[in-house]
Parts: sequence; structure tokens; C-alpha cells
Amino acid sequence: MEHTSRVLVAGATGALGRPLVRRLVEHGVEVAGLTRHASKAQLISGLGAEPVVADALDAAAITAAVVAARPDAVVHALTAIPKRGPLRAGDLDRTNRVRRAGTANLLAAATLAGARRFVAESMVFVYGFGDHGEEPLTEDGAAPSDQAKPWLAEAVASVRDLEAQVLSATTRGEVDGVLLRFGFFYGVAAGTDLMARLLRRRLLPVPGAGAGVGSWTHIEDATAAVVAALAHGRPGEAYNIVDDEPVVFREFARTLARELGAPEPYRIPAWLGRLLAPLLMAGLESQIPVSNAKARRELQWSPRFPTYREGLGNVAARQSRGHETGIVAALRRDRRGAGS
Repeated sequence: MEHTSRVLVAGATGALGRPLVRRLVEHGVEVAGLTRHASKAQLISGLGAEPVVADALDAAAITAAVVAARPDAVVHALTAIPKRGPLRAGDLDRTNRVRRAGTANLLAAATLAGARRFVAESMVFVYGFGDHGEEPLTEDGAAPSDQAKPWLAEAVASVRDLEAQVLSATTRGEVDGVLLRFGFFYGVAAGTDLMARLLRRRLLPVPGAGAGVGSWTHIEDATAAVVAALAHGRPGEAYNIVDDEPVVFREFARTLARELGAPEPYRIPAWLGRLLAPLLMAGLESQIPVSNAKARRELQWSPRFPTYREGLGNVAARQSRGHETGIVAALRRDRRGAGS
């Protein structure tokens, strides 16, 4: 990447941050990885990056940390999503604060540190929950929808606030901001591992009709898009980073089950899904098809996994290898135990 020799990844141990740090290091980029947990510093070092410990909600701490890191570019991949995933609106409370106050603090710190490029993780929910019809949404000329349910208004508003802050800082000439609107993440260590375990145990039902249409992003394609945005993203622009084919959730779950050789997921009533996981259901019942044409055109990026079918095939193959490795390791332990 001709414009960046040192990148600070904020949120370096998250679903996006961890594989991104690894990919940047592989590209020969000097990386500083930011985390708010000192206990994760060793993980960042193991990825080949320099650990930086600070809480993005602490303005003084984040400023000191970013200035000391001396980055040419900053990637904002900060979230605080529970490992089991966000099931209720309250599960996003800290992430909402990070998207508002954390973004402001990180932008100010990046500006003071002299970092020019600022790539921020956004998401397709910036368009709002609800029914957007069958025509894929584009970044140009597609005003964000206000279809969010009242209890989801803050979740949507915080994503829009993040985007507005990055665009305003770009307009003021403080940074060259680029926004990446990701779809649902999937892939190894990006939520699909948990889905696979639940499917194998018949513990992942499809709520209601499971007919909401969503756009998905394999985590490897997400990291490739960040690298592309660092090199080619136009300042002040947003890009949808999704695969080529929006899909209904029930077909996504069925395909994963088939790839794993797991039982087909059963259905539960929609009302039960809304009771157990209202935030998840809001996403599963929304129609948010999204186009990636602009990212393909301007970022010199295209998804390695153009549809969920190829992507889930990759996930299942890696899951299978991991499962076999686990069996071999267990047999070796048994043999050692028998010989002692």
C-alpha cells in the first residue's frame, strides 16, 4: 500500500480486527493494534503487531496512545458486541457509545497524530431496519431510511452518527475518511463457528418464515476490502462491502447445515423468536438487499466468495479440518496417558 507504512487498527482483537492485523502484517505493513484490555496485548503481539492499550471512551488515554503510536493511517473497527452476538437492543449499549463518543475521540487523536487516512467500519443497518424492497440499495442517491423500530432507533442513529463524524472531519480537511458498510459477517472466528456448533446439536432454529433478505460478507472479503480502502478509497465516500447475492436467512442456515452434514434447522414461531432475541429477529425480518458495484468499481476489490454458497463451503471445510485435528489431538493425549 503506497500511502501507508504504519497503520493503527483500533479494535485489533475483534472479529474484523484480528484477521485484518494478520493480513496487513502479511502485506509488510507495520501495525499497531489497539485494545482496551491489557490481557489481550500478548494476542496482538502474536499477530506480529505492536500492542497499544487504551479505552476509546477515555479521550485523554486514547489521544496519548494514538499519538505515541505515530500511525500514517487509522482503521476504526471498534465495537463491544457480546461473544454470543447481540440478541437484544441493550447488548448494543456500549457499542452505541463507542460509535458516538469513541469515534469522536479516535478522530481527534488521529488528527493530532497526523494520520491522514481514516477507514471506519460501518454497516448496512445505516439504511435502517424494515422492508427496502427487492432492488439492491446503493450508496449514491440512496438516502438512509427511517424505518427503524423505536426501540432500535439508537442503534441506527449511532451508526449514522459515526458516518457523519467521519465525513465532517474529511470535509474539514482533518483526515481522508472512508466508510465501509459491511453486511452480516460470517466465516471462521466471525460467528459462523457458533452457528455450526448449534446446528450440529439442533440448537439453531429458524424463527418464523426466516424470509428476511440480508447481504452477507465473508470475513476474508471484509479484511481485503479494508486493505483496498487504505490504498484506493476516495476520501468522503462510503462503500457497501457485501457479496453478490442477498439471501433469505432460512436458506443461509439450510446451506450451512448441508455443508456440515448437520440436521436441517427446525422452525419456531416468530413470536418466540422475538421474545428470545428481539434484535436478531429485527434483522432476520428486514429486507435489506445491498449492491457492491461501487466498491468493485472504485476500490479494485471483488469478493473472493461471491455468494454465501462458496463462502459456507469454505467455512465447512475449515470446520471439518479443525474437527479432525481435535480428534487427532485427543487420540495422541490418550496414547500418552496409556503409556505413562
